[in-house]
Amino acid sequence: MIVQPGSFSILRVKFHTVPSGVIADLHTAIPDVRRISYENIFYASDGDWIESLVVASGAEFEPTSVIESLSRVELFHHQLAAGGPGDGSTHRLTIVAHEPYPFLLGVILRGKALPNRLELRDGALTGLVTVAEWADFRALADTIEAQFGQFELLSVNQVETIGAPLGSGQLDRVIRDELTEEQLTVLRTAHRLGYFEVPRRASAEDIATELDIAQSTLSERLRLAEGRLFDLVFYADAPRDQPEE
Repeated sequence: MIVQPGSFSILRVKFHTVPSGVIADLHTAIPDVRRISYENIFYASDGDWIESLVVASGAEFEPTSVIESLSRVELFHHQLAAGGPGDGSTHRLTIVAHEPYPFLLGVILRGKALPNRLELRDGALTGLVTVAEWADFRALADTIEAQFGQFELLSVNQVETIGAPLGSGQLDRVIRDELTEEQLTVLRTAHRLGYFEVPRRASAEDIATELDIAQSTLSERLRLAEGRLFDLVFYADAPRDQPEE
């Protein structure tokens, strides 16, 4: 059902725009890219976003080498994933990306829209978002057009529900509910000091000294935090109870 202005309460909007930011860099750096899909993404700080991506290529590629060739991005973890028909190599990447301003997801969120899906395919970035008001839709379309040079509307339909948000809140839940404050502090400090960069700019000893804790305590907190984060990113069934520190 195509919606006319003033006749709806919730709208599902599908559009094309040009790729930008780290996802565009990956599209250029990886040969024969078939698709790059956001599975999950959330804002960390100072322009950094933690992003879980599925990258499918018609050719074999090595994620570590690709990420090392890019600026403003760190590889946190990667693993092989099941691909679709014709996909030669599919990987699930968890990265810390310093996205330029404006960043499409930031524009979507500031535009009072709920992102349902973001995927780069055939050189175009497809977005699927939900908005509550016709005015919000028009404002978002105008902003994307102005900031990225293209907003091609594919469809706008009336819907009864908001649909599944991008990532369905999994990483948000692990940050708020499942990581202890000590584990969050360890992750933030390790990232700030460059522990996850390749090559590393800081050692475990450096982080332990910065936090004034024993290196064994640091290793335990870091291991538990990474395990919790990966459980949620990769849709594993994680146990609810954590050992006391």
